[in-house]
Amino acid sequence: MDSKLLEILVCPVCKGPLTFVKSAQELICKADRLAFPIKDGIPVMLEEEARQLAATEEA
Repeated sequence: MDSKLLEILVCPVCKGPLTFVKSAQELICKADRLAFPIKDGIPVMLEEEARQLAATEEA
């Protein structure tokens, strides 16, 4: 994930910061507990495409 792109991307729900998880290829919003997928190197920043983090998952 390009670091400059990561700097400007925000959560589409709350406009908060995102954390890149390389192993899962996801962008995590800790505030909303959502994981946005990265498909073929492109972040999919749609709320309906995000998965809700399980209660046991670290945000």
